[in-house]
Amino acid sequence: MEHDATVEGVGVGVSEEGGGTPVVLLRAREEIVPIFVSKDQAQSMQLAMAGEPFERPLTHDLLVEMVTEFGAAIDRVRIDDLADGTFYGKIDAEQYTDDRRKDMVFDARPSDAIAIALRVDCPVVVTDEVVDEAGRPPEQFDQGGSGSEDLGL
Repeated sequence: MEHDATVEGVGVGVSEEGGGTPVVLLRAREEIVPIFVSKDQAQSMQLAMAGEPFERPLTHDLLVEMVTEFGAAIDRVRIDDLADGTFYGKIDAEQYTDDRRKDMVFDARPSDAIAIALRVDCPVVVTDEVVDEAGRPPEQFDQGGSGSEDLGL
């Protein structure tokens, strides 16, 4: 089963590599799913959440613009698997050509999928399996009250 998720924030967490690792926090099924991301991905997500344009298009902005120019749309993104500590995602899209709808599914890193979803305001969904394995109670996370911590990016 899939559950709608919201991006609660992007901050700094502690991973196997130590402290200071960027993390995106997804809320699904009243739990928080932390996904560690790169500094660049975190910056891209923060800019999208703040609605701040970058002086030049970032990769996610370019992809969204290209998809639109090709007459397609991104419908939703999914975080649908977790294996050996690695999250997996998909981007569901559609394109209309000659009055026919073509559905497309693209494998994606969850960080890319989330950064794109933030730009096009489409749903993010997370499967039960992912929440069961990675979900944590919200009180385990100190979000500093703002929902997004400044990563100094």
